[in-house]
Amino acid sequence: MYIYPDNLKSKATLWLWELRDIGIIGVGCLISVFALSRLGWLPPIVVTAVYAFLSIRFEDVSILDFIRYAAAFFFGKQQTYEWRA
Repeated sequence: MYIYPDNLKSKATLWLWELRDIGIIGVGCLISVFALSRLGWLPPIVVTAVYAFLSIRFEDVSILDFIRYAAAFFFGKQQTYEWRA
């Protein structure tokens, strides 16, 4: 028996994350554990945990996407209008 997703063009997901995010979180966890055990340095594990939280997806939208769109609107791609009289 084969089970197909509702939308065949959607990105592959595992639990609440896309597979790309799972890979980034996994590599981040490895680096974080190494930094914590060898150097006693805590920031990498905090950054990895924050990224894991921000990249959780509900209905194909994540908090990280919203932050990217907002940053692009306010800082990168904002349109300016000049009124001419």
